[in-house]
Amino acid sequence: MAYEQKDLQGSLFKNLKREKDNHPNMTGSAKIDGVEYWVSGWTKGEGDKRWISLAFKPKDGTVVAKPHGKKADDLDSVPF
Repeated sequence: MAYEQKDLQGSLFKNLKREKDNHPNMTGSAKIDGVEYWVSGWTKGEGDKRWISLAFKPKDGTVVAKPHGKKADDLDSVPF
């Protein structure tokens, strides 16, 4: 039986094709709200202050709409 990614789950693997510093350290995929994404991860920081920065790109190539600069304070204007 073939592996099927479940919603709200993903996997990252070491990027064996990494050639430059700006290439991700890890690559993989994830499924969020039924949409499949390519995932890239970069190791940031040093010592005990290390983290992984992630980027998501839809596998189907669609453009994801970005928020229009609204802040959390703007939520007070929502009528519900």
